[in-house]
Amino acid sequence: MPKKRKKEQEGSKETPQTTRRDVLKMGVVAGGVTLLTSNKAFKTHDVYAQTVTGGSFVPPEPVVCSIDDFAGSPPTRPFRQQLPIPSVLQSTSLNPAPTRTAHTSAGEAPRAAHQRWSEFLPVKQYALHAKPALHRFHPDLPQSYVWAFNGEVQGPTLINNYGNPVIVRFFNDLPVNHTLGFGIPEMTIHLHNGHTPSESDGFAGDFFGPQLWKDNHYPNVLAGYDTFPTTKGDQREAQYSYWYHDHRAMFTAANTYLGLAGMYLLFDKKDSGNENDTTPGALRLPSGYGVFDIPLEFADKLICPDGTLLADPSGFIFQGDKWCINGAIQPFMPVKRRKYRFRMLNTGPERTRIHKLTGGYNFKVIATDGNLLQNPITVSQITHSVAERYDVIIDFKNARIGDKIYLLDINPDDDPQFVGFPSPTPLPSGVAIEQVNMRFDVVGDATDNSQVPSTLTSYPSTNTQIAAVKTWEFTRVDDDPNGFNFQINGLTFDANRSDHCVEKGTAEIWKLRNLVPASDWTHPVHIHFEEFRILERNGAPPPPLETGRKDVIRLPPGDEIVLFMRFREFLGRYLIHCHNMNHEDAFMMTRWDIVDTVARTPGKKEVVG
Repeated sequence: MPKKRKKEQEGSKETPQTTRRDVLKMGVVAGGVTLLTSNKAFKTHDVYAQTVTGGSFVPPEPVVCSIDDFAGSPPTRPFRQQLPIPSVLQSTSLNPAPTRTAHTSAGEAPRAAHQRWSEFLPVKQYALHAKPALHRFHPDLPQSYVWAFNGEVQGPTLINNYGNPVIVRFFNDLPVNHTLGFGIPEMTIHLHNGHTPSESDGFAGDFFGPQLWKDNHYPNVLAGYDTFPTTKGDQREAQYSYWYHDHRAMFTAANTYLGLAGMYLLFDKKDSGNENDTTPGALRLPSGYGVFDIPLEFADKLICPDGTLLADPSGFIFQGDKWCINGAIQPFMPVKRRKYRFRMLNTGPERTRIHKLTGGYNFKVIATDGNLLQNPITVSQITHSVAERYDVIIDFKNARIGDKIYLLDINPDDDPQFVGFPSPTPLPSGVAIEQVNMRFDVVGDATDNSQVPSTLTSYPSTNTQIAAVKTWEFTRVDDDPNGFNFQINGLTFDANRSDHCVEKGTAEIWKLRNLVPASDWTHPVHIHFEEFRILERNGAPPPPLETGRKDVIRLPPGDEIVLFMRFREFLGRYLIHCHNMNHEDAFMMTRWDIVDTVARTPGKKEVVG
């Protein structure tokens, strides 16, 4: 049986009267799940789902071992597999061709028309199929049934450039008659945190069922595109490391845990992806996807003896006792004596990681949530909440060939990893094999033309007129009749209710508060669509790693954070939510809208909420 956590995220305790299963209560009715919002039932299955016959073979859904009898994942030998690198998704020609309005007659799910379609006509097209597959997380384990994009865990990486709009067609090839016991074969895909029109943002209520598809339009434009027409956006607002994942209301944790996630990278003239680039202004960071520019996508799993992924039938996803990177448990990676760029992504569903390297090595952080820092910041450890990204440089130039360097997770407050075997190589003093995520093996030399300049970018000014001040309070209750314990401003999520309207082209101050003592949880808060700047944390300037642009921020109990936000280019529905996926599935999520005009009192800064 999975251990009951003593604490949830950075030191906040689980309340004694609340069990794990109480965190997310859902009524199972006739094989489906009754989903309630504060106002009305949330559809169990999309009305547009179609039943089909025939098709290619897919692995049958397994019988999952019982959570009540589960004693822990099987033992696995450390460092038995090399770190896999997710494949690069190649462009294709979609049929039927993408159109501004939904092609429902050809099987596309209903959606609003693509905004500014003629301005940002796609120059590339991609296809991603969410479907059942078999994946082996470790050579010592049987294959596991998963849901995966194009059958790959982690999903393929999309790589593109600013100024090249694209269409990504997401096909729902998940099983119509789903009996696994957790997850749901419906999806809506969020590109976290693309500057994306709302109809393509993966709004939690825009899910669609099996045998349908949907085109997401990604303009790949810089924020401030309308304000800086000469440069086609504010170059200081470039963002480079994104990820995509399912965002289906109530099932984000389970569907992502099953495997529906991958990375999306953008480049431009500054961060060009070429360390030999002699163009003036090019940073020449370590380059070559999968060579010296490496994605590290962290996740954790619980695995039955037969290889099946385990989750609570209530939909709650436990912290796993097997730690994965790029879909592999405790891998190793051969490295050369030179600089590497690692793009570290925590895919959740809820674990907060504290990364540390052995051997006296440090992380040189160059970007937070894909946004370049003004200057690199060298740290000995990184606290890494769900959905955060940290682009870091690790320089192995002073290592000796044959050295072993270990990447650790040293968070004492989350569930431990189970290994069951000793390390095959000696560990540094004080390091336990259960702390190790992966091992770097120094195997030789390589030419290194990369650089890490002392100045990477400059930040846009926050000195502008503020249209409104909005407060968001993150709370927890124990007596919600539907089990939706987590709330924002005293409300649970309703896709049909907007809790705040902002005017396109304006700026606002948003205050995030976790001040209710009974909440007793840390919330990694995510805001869709626009990056923010942190002005204050508890009345003081933010710590160094929070000085840049971000889209996820940790909110421990008792904290208040003041953010600067802008809203540009597109209209529609967006979300703010806790990115502990169990919390957002328990409806700690709110819809807010960008509109053309908000009625305001002339000359008065509006205070709302």
